Amino acid sequence: MYRFLLTRQWVILTLLGLVLIPVMIKLGYWQFHRHEHKVAQNQLIARSIAATPVPVTTLAAPGRDLPRRDMWHRVTATGTYDTAHEVVVRQRTAADEQSIGYYVLTPLVLGNGQAVLINRGWISAGNDLTKFPDVPAAPRGKVTVTGRMMADETTAESGIKDTKGLPARQVMLINSAEQAKRVGRPVLGGYIEQSAPEPPGNTPELVPAPDHDSIGPHMAYAIQWWLFAAAVPVGWIVLVRRERRDRATAAAEEAEKAEKAEAARETEAAGAARDGGRTAEPAGSGETEAAGDDATPAPANP
Repeated sequence: MYRFLLTRQWVILTLLGLVLIPVMIKLGYWQFHRHEHKVAQNQLIARSIAATPVPVTTLAAPGRDLPRRDMWHRVTATGTYDTAHEVVVRQRTAADEQSIGYYVLTPLVLGNGQAVLINRGWISAGNDLTKFPDVPAAPRGKVTVTGRMMADETTAESGIKDTKGLPARQVMLINSAEQAKRVGRPVLGGYIEQSAPEPPGNTPELVPAPDHDSIGPHMAYAIQWWLFAAAVPVGWIVLVRRERRDRATAAAEEAEKAEKAEAARETEAAGAARDGGRTAEPAGSGETEAAGDDATPAPANP
């Protein structure tokens, strides 16, 4: 009854299902791990933002990569801005997540002679991307900046290509090692994303705190992939049963047709036999009549 499973079509369909099941399960776990990563990141952001600010030098040092556990931690830095080595970071989005412009990146020289990069916020790109834009002046004299500690950007981590040959004082990535070559003094690893004080006129526009409430659709995607994986064997069974039912129905119809054809042939044969009997009966009657006529005695002579 299930011999059709050995046909080429069903062998290919079965093998395809056996391949899809582990692939879908793996994709589900991939989305599940992304969900776990997102949840852990949200927890880290929430803890870091709520933490009491600490001096930047307690978390960062020249040539040192910022550990993940210190990401988004609130820090303070006191010093004077080195506007001569200020640069802008291209292709950055404003708080509305639509407007494209620049981040203003200014070194802050600390009391020990080291510097830390400050992302002072976002400004519009303007009309001429080949020139250094009009940047709101940084505060003069000694200032204290509070912000979120961020790790150096790299192409591998951010996906942003570090394009060369850009106009003067324009960069694609915020990277302390690269800026140390420009500044000519030790620069702390990572940078500060300024959250206070508010600049006059909200220019530059401070970078908003990262969203740490949304967990994204990854868990829903994981469940979907696992449901797809479970649906494959169920669908295979449904198709097999349907194929078996269709083949049984077709076989029954063929058998019924054959029975009807056989019955029709038998009926035709019986009719032909009856017709043959009726045709032979008059001949026998004629012979009987002829025999009767011959047997009638001749009248006697008086």
